Amino acid sequence: MIETKQEYRICTRGIWDTTVPGITFDENGVSNYAKMFDKLCEEYPRGEKGKKQWENIVDKIKEKGKGKKYDCIIGVSGGTDSSYLMHIAKKEYNLRPLAVNLDNGWNSDIAVKNIKSMTNTLKIDLETYVINYEEVADLIKCYMLAGLPWIDIPADLAIKSVLYKVAARERISYVLRGNDFRSEGSQPTEWTYGDGRQLKYLHKKYGKVKLKTFPNYTLLNLLYYGFIKKIKSIYPFYYLDYNKNKAQKFLSEKYGWEYYGGHHYENIFTKFSISYWLYEKFGIDKRKITLSAQVLSNEISRDFALNEIKKVPHDNNTINQTISYICKKINITQDEFQKLMNSENHSFTDYPSYDFLFSKFLKYMKPFLKLVFIHKPQSIFQVEMRKKNSK
Repeated sequence: MIETKQEYRICTRGIWDTTVPGITFDENGVSNYAKMFDKLCEEYPRGEKGKKQWENIVDKIKEKGKGKKYDCIIGVSGGTDSSYLMHIAKKEYNLRPLAVNLDNGWNSDIAVKNIKSMTNTLKIDLETYVINYEEVADLIKCYMLAGLPWIDIPADLAIKSVLYKVAARERISYVLRGNDFRSEGSQPTEWTYGDGRQLKYLHKKYGKVKLKTFPNYTLLNLLYYGFIKKIKSIYPFYYLDYNKNKAQKFLSEKYGWEYYGGHHYENIFTKFSISYWLYEKFGIDKRKITLSAQVLSNEISRDFALNEIKKVPHDNNTINQTISYICKKINITQDEFQKLMNSENHSFTDYPSYDFLFSKFLKYMKPFLKLVFIHKPQSIFQVEMRKKNSK
């Protein structure tokens, strides 16, 4: 029998707990998030079966790429996943990737160095898309004023948009992504949801700078790039035996790559969003999701994860300096920032978005989504889980 959230509980397999939206537990204390992880592992097995599936995809990539300068695109950030993905694509599978980086003004020096080191050594062409920073800062303030948890949505949408835009221009059919649910987990929709419709609404409501260079990603983009241009995103680490810690050691030894201190911490604003804004304003600790996935993947022990979660995710010795830097970059005073921190918290459901379409019409959209996506989006797993819990 499934129990709904009452008093504090924690998953007996991972460290998902009752602070995670939509969580339920069975009679053995196993959470629905752990079961969703198991389901993903069943759908995307590793080992020999996974490797064979990936090699079949590689054959398709090469076939589609014949006669073209590039046969795939890799979005690069200087982080572990995208850096290692460049290595295996070029060195292990002889693919001809074009690396694409989004410069939104927040890349850390380490990230920039890692990108240059990897692309130069591997002789991979790099294209950098630069967004006018005034537009970036304006959008960030829009999300802060809206009181939403995930204020880095503009970057997420821009990255997706740029990758597809470049792929369409270069007539490339495959975008390789470094996502890995086994080391990252599946973040709750309530914590990280955002889409192009909501961005347009929030910018119209709070924005002051006209968007001239910002590449939004709307439902029309999804239809055009996925259905008309038939560009598909591929997640190689869903199939390959990938261990983030081993990858970091390998990259460091072979390419002089440097670690940046945490999941998605290669970007200064993303680091701030995860370690401070989410944690201090909303009481959201995304590490519970990431560490749980790593426990179930046998990368770390559950005891290690429980000890890690006791630590504050940001550095108390430098956080005031970080906040000062953030305020200066987005042109607000520290008093204004504090007012934003103390303002009413909101959910993405408080503003118009595409979410109602997926929630209400999911069963009708599934045949179409199969044409657009090779992998079922994790957001769909989330919707299915919410529907199941509501019954």
